[in-house]
Amino acid sequence: MLLTEITTLSQGGVEIFGTLTEAQLRNRLEPEKGIFIAESPKVIKVALDAGYEPVALLCERRHIEGDAAPIIRQISEWEQRSQRQLPLYTGERDVLCTLTGYTLTRGVLCAMRRPHPLSPAEICDGARRLVVIDAVVDSTNVGAIFRSAAALGIDGVLLTPESCDPLNRRAVRVSMGSVFLVPWTRIDSPSELQQFGFRTAAMALTERSISLSDARLKTEQRLALIMGNEGDGLPAATIETADYVVRIPMKHGVDSLNVAAAAAVAFWELRSE
Repeated sequence: MLLTEITTLSQGGVEIFGTLTEAQLRNRLEPEKGIFIAESPKVIKVALDAGYEPVALLCERRHIEGDAAPIIRQISEWEQRSQRQLPLYTGERDVLCTLTGYTLTRGVLCAMRRPHPLSPAEICDGARRLVVIDAVVDSTNVGAIFRSAAALGIDGVLLTPESCDPLNRRAVRVSMGSVFLVPWTRIDSPSELQQFGFRTAAMALTERSISLSDARLKTEQRLALIMGNEGDGLPAATIETADYVVRIPMKHGVDSLNVAAAAAVAFWELRSE
């Protein structure tokens, strides 16, 4: 890697780590050439192991021969295979904090190329359990849902246009890199999944809601769980067109859980054997 000391915040190349917004990282070029930021050595390793392409590394100077050393070696091996040389920007903690606007987790950021978007058909092919994230806007919730999806056997994730970008820096960090392990894409409406042979289960409290433990749900060979917005839940039209409406039985008068917690409970209960 080409080691470059950051001497000024206006230095060319470092804008991807500082002045560009998440939207600019996504949209400044064609979608297939967009960039996202992965944070911390562990998360960056998961991305590299999953085949994501590195673009540049930002590393606190003291971590070059410390926490970041394995990542630097792995990227150097990638450079040899691809016959490319990537920049490694470095500096003291206060300089990097001023550049990025936050303290780096374990002192390392990696700019990476966004993957080519998958189609809903590719996500559905061979899948048995999916989750639809419908207008969930909080990056922490989206990251937590991905982490539970990876751990509890969900085969793919589909997000409606209003939902937070899974490659948002915070979503990636909260997921601990699980966004790189579970295939995902965007979908206009959960009802589209029915054409791929999926039955849908909307997680919502209505008069026709059935219990999460209802035996009919577990017998479904292909089932997609629909998780709604943090404040408003699912739209009435989505609930109306779902094959099932499902609630989690609760005690002490509690009527709902955080969407990420509810997703984890539902994933475990309806996992495919």
